[in-house]
Amino acid sequence: MEHATQVLAAISFLVIGLSHLIQPKAWVAFYQALAARGTSGAFLEGFLLLNFGAFIVAFHNVWHGPALVLTLIGWSQVLKGAGRFLAPQVGLRAMQRLTPERAWYFQVGGVFALLLSGFLWWLRFRAVTQ
Repeated sequence: MEHATQVLAAISFLVIGLSHLIQPKAWVAFYQALAARGTSGAFLEGFLLLNFGAFIVAFHNVWHGPALVLTLIGWSQVLKGAGRFLAPQVGLRAMQRLTPERAWYFQVGGVFALLLSGFLWWLRFRAVTQ
């Protein structure tokens, strides 16, 4: 299951990273729409974060070597998701700061997501050759 979780996360970060690079203004619009919903918008993001993180935590409990990175990402998503449910106003403030002028933030995040995807693919195929 650990290797399957690495592939799932690698694919997710690849697609989302490319989307962040190519469609940053669409991501701004998405977060503005979530923010317009108020706390229910923060809850919607919380469901996405919590489910992705919980899946990683449940199936990728690795606490040593380079694979530790994905486990830590999983826990960070769980904590961020919990934050959206327990303190939705904090998440709303972050969403409300996103404007078309700050769309480049998503492109920076996209580069990070692509690097993370590459790392996870390396991690997955490294295990195949060992």
